[in-house]
Amino acid sequence: MCGIVGYIGKRDVAPLLLEGLQRLEYRGYDSSGIVISSPKSAALKMVKAKGRVRELEARVPKRFAGTTGIAHTRWATHGAPSDVNAHPHLDAENKVAVVHNGIIDNASDLRTRLNADGVEFLSETDTEVLTHLIARSPAATLEEKVREALRLIEGTYGVAVMHADFPDRIVVARNGSPVVLGIGEKEMFVASDVAALVSHTRQVVTLDDGEMATLKADDFRTYTTEGSTTSSTPTTVEWEAESYDMGGHDTYMHKEISEQAEAVDRVLRGRIDDRFSTVHLGGLNLDARDARGVRRVKILGCGTSYHAGQMGAQLIEELARIPADAEPASEFRYRNPVVDPDTLYVAVSQSGETYDVLAAVQELKRKGARVLGVVNVVGSAIARETDGGVYVHAGPEVCVVSTKCFTNTVVSFALLALHLGRIRDLSVADGKRIIAGLRKLPAQIAGILDREDEIEKLAVEYADARSMMFIGRVRGYPVAREASLKLKEVSYIHAEAYPASELKHGPLALIEPAMPTVAIVPDDDLLEKNRAALEEIKARDGRILAVAHQEQPKADHTIVVPKNEDELDPILLGIPLQLLAYHTALALGRDIDKPRNLAKSVTVE
Repeated sequence: MCGIVGYIGKRDVAPLLLEGLQRLEYRGYDSSGIVISSPKSAALKMVKAKGRVRELEARVPKRFAGTTGIAHTRWATHGAPSDVNAHPHLDAENKVAVVHNGIIDNASDLRTRLNADGVEFLSETDTEVLTHLIARSPAATLEEKVREALRLIEGTYGVAVMHADFPDRIVVARNGSPVVLGIGEKEMFVASDVAALVSHTRQVVTLDDGEMATLKADDFRTYTTEGSTTSSTPTTVEWEAESYDMGGHDTYMHKEISEQAEAVDRVLRGRIDDRFSTVHLGGLNLDARDARGVRRVKILGCGTSYHAGQMGAQLIEELARIPADAEPASEFRYRNPVVDPDTLYVAVSQSGETYDVLAAVQELKRKGARVLGVVNVVGSAIARETDGGVYVHAGPEVCVVSTKCFTNTVVSFALLALHLGRIRDLSVADGKRIIAGLRKLPAQIAGILDREDEIEKLAVEYADARSMMFIGRVRGYPVAREASLKLKEVSYIHAEAYPASELKHGPLALIEPAMPTVAIVPDDDLLEKNRAALEEIKARDGRILAVAHQEQPKADHTIVVPKNEDELDPILLGIPLQLLAYHTALALGRDIDKPRNLAKSVTVE
């Protein structure tokens, strides 16, 4: 969940690396560091700092020239944030520099062995172990030194290595943590995310697990950790550098919330088939015969992607009439699940690199399951390892808290559900109805966003709450769960989500004036049941903020959302709650784009 950036070429490297770190800071921001060298002096020069990248930038000397370098922004796993624990890490002779994403599971054992051999460690990190292993290797080349060290490592890694005795190259390797090469004109880049590359090149090569690369200024080559040469053809990144800018907004979260109408229009574009009242999803690699053979759908994701999967499961059951459910990928992979050949598995990840989801995909593939991916990043690990899938086309999402990608993921599930439904038993009339509803979404989302001032006032009113309850039934329950997560992530207010039907089975004990309830109340066949829950809360002096299609008499405040088709309503009901979380955090002075203790791409367990 950290950020790596590296460069080798002829340009002054420090400004390039610092710029790259700024673009990757959403992946980790408790400390950062940079190490450089130049042809005139192969000696490694390093600067590190606890805190944000701006703290590092302030420490970099004016005379810090070099043409080769690697840098890192950290999200702590081993050792508290500090100057010493920040990456890069050097060996005792200051010849080897390593930056590393991931976790070395056997670091403690290796540290003990190295201590016994007289190695003194400066940091508490697992990464320093790898630095000393590389430095102590007797191999003749840097590639072989790194390869020998990696053979001793158990765990996950994305690494970049420099060595003062080999100043013409950077060696990188991947196992479970992303590494992307940027191919330039007589210059080469490496990063853990294309965000650090697109302002310099859009030609990239993404390493696979078990793959390494050597970067020189005018060339690169890829090979396995066993030494076999691999074939890597650069692809073109579809996103441009401007996509990663704030575009006049104060925060990335606000920018990304405001982009949702356009993002939803993009995920629908070119996919609707009016002739047959269905959609085209060419990347599924699932023909009609195979689709009719699916007896169950299991959706796997983590955090927001899991909640999107819950909504997706409901859409698939309602439109395709296939039993479907969602489960956290982190739980699924550890409970020795029964893998059914008639089950279609769907892996959901914004980054396409979420480690728990990727590990679940790999286990499912090992057991012969058919797995589809629903991801935002073309060429990501999950996109490459699955049998097919759907790209959600949300565009880059930089804020740690996901908004537009969540919405586009749910819309993508609506497309998948419609596709499966029309292959099976969904009528032409219902297909037309859902398509009409999908086409309404962008304008309806824009209409909700136009009422931001109203939602901001409500956020200020509720910002004094120390805890909040979110409730909803059936379609509304995943909306409540995602809204609860958004509030706690970005505002640090404790929030819980429950099915409205479960209130009387325990949670009512928490209701009091100091604990507001946010209730999801759509105009569907459960409207009166939901209103009964509001009665129960009001009878106990609870404050209620309803998100509904009409004013709710028992609510203290109601955010009225436009009506769509019942199946699609959850997509719209969640939009104002993103704004509620945002403005609550703003009122409390939180660091909205970089909430404490969190990072964007969770590439460790």
